[in-house]
Amino acid sequence: MAEPTRFGIGEPPASGTPPEPVDVPWIDVHQHTQSLSWNDRERFDLAGCRAAVMIAAGYYWAPYRPVRAADVRFLWDDALRRGAAFDHRHFYEQYVAVGVHTWAGVTDVEELLAVLPEYCAHDRVVAVGETGIESTHHTTAFPLEEQRDVVREQFAIAREAGLPVLVHTPGSSKGDVDPRHARRYEEGNRNFTAPLLPTEGTKREAVEMDVELAEEAGLADEQVVIDHADDTVREFVMENTGCHLAYSVSAPWLRGVDARDVAAAIEAHGSDRILVDTDLIGAMEHDPFVMKRTILDLLALGVPREAVRAVVYENPRRVLGLE
Repeated sequence: MAEPTRFGIGEPPASGTPPEPVDVPWIDVHQHTQSLSWNDRERFDLAGCRAAVMIAAGYYWAPYRPVRAADVRFLWDDALRRGAAFDHRHFYEQYVAVGVHTWAGVTDVEELLAVLPEYCAHDRVVAVGETGIESTHHTTAFPLEEQRDVVREQFAIAREAGLPVLVHTPGSSKGDVDPRHARRYEEGNRNFTAPLLPTEGTKREAVEMDVELAEEAGLADEQVVIDHADDTVREFVMENTGCHLAYSVSAPWLRGVDARDVAAAIEAHGSDRILVDTDLIGAMEHDPFVMKRTILDLLALGVPREAVRAVVYENPRRVLGLE
């Protein structure tokens, strides 16, 4: 977790200056909306949400057999069906990201890649993903070279479709959840394969591979969102690429990331390529007001209002093509 920044933390407003209304809108580029409740989605309405992107294929591993393409495609279709219901019952626009996540092996993945361009043409689909190189898998290992092929092909499809890619990066959610937090995450069990990447520097190594694969596929950096960011990848992404960097703030107890990390990144690199998302999942302890709280925290840390608006609203709107 980042150290406090020098934006002017805790400085009281000038005497007699009325507080500004906290009316900053936001767009969440990454959440597992289909696993959340109607009450959660109502809280997005109350908190100023303007749009949200549902990851179509959430959890799709099976404890006793390999995953098939038909299993994943069912989830894609279900997300599109449910997304239409969500934005007819709430006050924000519900969009969908479609892709092959590499956190579980898929036996006939070529079938998914063959139809993915059709899904990318759907009006509700605004991104490919989440996908990206993963080190540890659920039930069935996904060999590294196969992952590379699957991720590279999705980058190429996104290039042709003109869509951004939400790139998942490995974290601490695969079996090594701190025992103090184990009860907060229902899927944080020990049913995982052995890591394919070194324990130290896993996220950085995976990100470097993802960036390399994007280059091989001819995908512009502007279409790449490196998600679940932390201090181990921040400088590499911001100083060596033109990719966007997204901080997932819904589980600081798991990822060790909160508004201070976002503020530190803005201070060091500016706000033009930084995003904030939630990665809210129903199987995990979560706060549907986390985006609004993060906005408040960033303002309290002294981050300029225009920079806060950029990372929670303007940048996501531009990246997703919702302008």
